[in-house]
Amino acid sequence: MAVVDAQSRTRVPELVPIRYGRMTESPFRFYRGAAAIMAGDLATTPVSGIRAQLCGDAHLLNFRLLGSPERRLVFDINDFDETLPGPWEWDVKRLAASLVIAGRENGYSAKERSVIVRAAVRSYRERMRVFAGMGNLDVWYTRADMEELRPLADRRLGAKGRDRLSGMMTKARTRDSLHAFEKLTRPRDGERRFAPDPPLVVPVDDLLRGRQRDTFVTELHKLVDRYGRSLSTERRQLLRQYRVVDIARKVVGVGSVGTRCWILLLLGKDDKDPLILQAKEADHSVLARYTGESEYNNQGQRVVAGQRLMQAVGDVFLGWDRVRGLDGRQRDFYVRQLHDWKGILVPQDMVPNGMRVFAELCGATLARAHARSGDRIAIAAYLGGGPVFDNALSDFAESYADQNERDHAALVSAVKAGRVTAQAA
Repeated sequence: MAVVDAQSRTRVPELVPIRYGRMTESPFRFYRGAAAIMAGDLATTPVSGIRAQLCGDAHLLNFRLLGSPERRLVFDINDFDETLPGPWEWDVKRLAASLVIAGRENGYSAKERSVIVRAAVRSYRERMRVFAGMGNLDVWYTRADMEELRPLADRRLGAKGRDRLSGMMTKARTRDSLHAFEKLTRPRDGERRFAPDPPLVVPVDDLLRGRQRDTFVTELHKLVDRYGRSLSTERRQLLRQYRVVDIARKVVGVGSVGTRCWILLLLGKDDKDPLILQAKEADHSVLARYTGESEYNNQGQRVVAGQRLMQAVGDVFLGWDRVRGLDGRQRDFYVRQLHDWKGILVPQDMVPNGMRVFAELCGATLARAHARSGDRIAIAAYLGGGPVFDNALSDFAESYADQNERDHAALVSAVKAGRVTAQAA
């Protein structure tokens, strides 16, 4: 509770109860918001001494379908709010524990959960050995193209699983700026504007008034201009072809609830040419206390640099800036597209075999991400060719799932006792 309370003190006060509300829903939702708690726990565990760029929050829902700049659907890691260099084992342990926690929520047996975790860790270990034998450029160019992976997945998922994967891929291709534009906006005064959906989406005109509103809107307009400097020259030119027409505050995720997050509606040549950007506050990584601070002064730059290093492909509008808030404090932000062919494979819909296939893909993807920055030969040598590490991580994941349930119960008790307020949203 001390860790969660400390994070809450830096967040937007009226949104903190939403975070607590989401985290109390289930042990799995609690786990998604408890990266800082687990970082402290992991810091007490033995490590090999080999470091790599970490995601910092590598639970299974942060692996998903994404769109490449070439408009190919790929599978990759998505969330990098906590990224920093650190012990590679920490990402693997966070992934492994998330699989057990999700498996318990789905009612899987202990044997089924163990098979899933060991499959994920074995996939990580075996792929790292493959990467150890590859050249640097070959590692760098490796990506999980879903059209290439689909035949293999189809053979292992069965008819129902194949249909579900096909539907998810089709749906992901529709989740772009035009889809977000239709979903989040409505006509007003002759132009499209963000539709209010408080407290999850609140247009800036409903949030602020008068000079305060004008000052803040001006600052966010400047953010778009300035953040363009963090893009490559051709992408900067593309950004200049759009103009900002509306701004709203948006609540996102579980662990991120309460951080300052703004969505910006930009239009190009006409109303059918939208671009929706998300400017999200970047604070110090939860890992920094244990691994050392980032080499970057701007926390938004830390996020962007980590994402560019770990992802095989990236958002063409990914960049960073620093903004002065209404309270006079300067805060770091990173900017990206709100939707860019994103698709989530929901664990609650998976049967054990489906989650096993998904876990293997997550393990291989994490290995590729670590191989780009860490000493892949040393990691592969440490892991070896046998199942010792796989089995150890299976035991660890079950043990940590027990701890997570106790931590979740502590938050539920704090809400019932009135120590903190939880709000459903």
